[in-house]
Amino acid sequence: MTNINQSIPAASAERARIPPVAFMLTACVGVIGSNSLALGPIAPEVARSLGAGVPAVMTASAAFGLGTAASAVFLGRLIDRHGARRMLAVALLVLAVGLGGSALAPALPLLVAAQLLVGIAAGIALPAIYTLAAVVAPAGRESETIGLVLTGWTLSMVAGVPLSAAVADFAGWRAVYALVAAATLIACAAVRLAAVREGSKGNATSPLAALGVRGVVPLLAACAAFMAAFYGVYGYIGDHLHAALGLPLSANGLVAVSYGLGFGAAAFLDRLIDRFGAARLLPLIFLAVAGVYVSMSAASGSYTAMLGVVFLWGLCNHFGLNVLIMRLTALDPAKRGAIMGLNSGVTYLALFAGTIGFGEIYALTGFSILPMAAAGLMLTAVFTVALTSR
Repeated sequence: MTNINQSIPAASAERARIPPVAFMLTACVGVIGSNSLALGPIAPEVARSLGAGVPAVMTASAAFGLGTAASAVFLGRLIDRHGARRMLAVALLVLAVGLGGSALAPALPLLVAAQLLVGIAAGIALPAIYTLAAVVAPAGRESETIGLVLTGWTLSMVAGVPLSAAVADFAGWRAVYALVAAATLIACAAVRLAAVREGSKGNATSPLAALGVRGVVPLLAACAAFMAAFYGVYGYIGDHLHAALGLPLSANGLVAVSYGLGFGAAAFLDRLIDRFGAARLLPLIFLAVAGVYVSMSAASGSYTAMLGVVFLWGLCNHFGLNVLIMRLTALDPAKRGAIMGLNSGVTYLALFAGTIGFGEIYALTGFSILPMAAAGLMLTAVFTVALTSR
């Protein structure tokens, strides 16, 4: 009896422990997110330094997104062959090289090329991170582990964006990329030294084979709707606050912080996902996101109300992204890297499509229609995942 009684708390303690590797993966997401969000705040300074316009400078961000999408789809499958930890370490090293090239770029075309290289590296790193998060997660704590890793996006948004602006003011825009490159090298060293049991490595799965896994296509379709809705709305909030509400550009920073805090706060509730089940919750979560968009449309005339809705937006989006990744990584562990590569590819293609498509709507109708269009996309996602759950 003594041995049995002692084994119960020991087992519970082991189950409750999230491995330190998860915190390392959180930092890796934070590094990648810091680069993807850094250019916007420092674009005017970059434009002045390189003798170009801000729209031309932002082509570097487009190059990053397209590089990430293409790399995730066509190179993410190598994770299944060589292992997520090894591919993550290689990707972070290439990422650091691209960031160093960004810091040293003497002209805009070289900055665009460097950011394309950064995107190619990120397209491998992100699916490798999500794959490792699924591998190291303790049984019954999968959503909490993945949720912890996803808070890296909160770090980049709440800390990375303001810090980038401050560093650019103090030491110039090149110092921003140099700082992120140094952080990336530290993350790379941590990944190389991490002890992770990944199990046996398999073959590299082609994107078409990964699409053939049952349940992948509808979940990716839901991912496309989810991400296009987010990027389509988020990309134009700042201009709406400035042009329609007459607020200074600094008001945009508080919106980013509010979203990031909501996204991070959701991590404390992720254990509810493990309790009730990802398949059951995903349609409900997407329905809640649709409701947030409807509320945002109604609140678009008030800055204070918008801050509150944006906090809820971050909260619900965290749950949506967490459960979506959980469901995708659980479909076929042998093809997990390729599937997560497709997920990252769809995400960045949705960024491109959502920004362009919602931009046309915004130019014609103004901001308040954008959240309603996003709500329509989310209802499509609800329908898709509900059928998949059945």
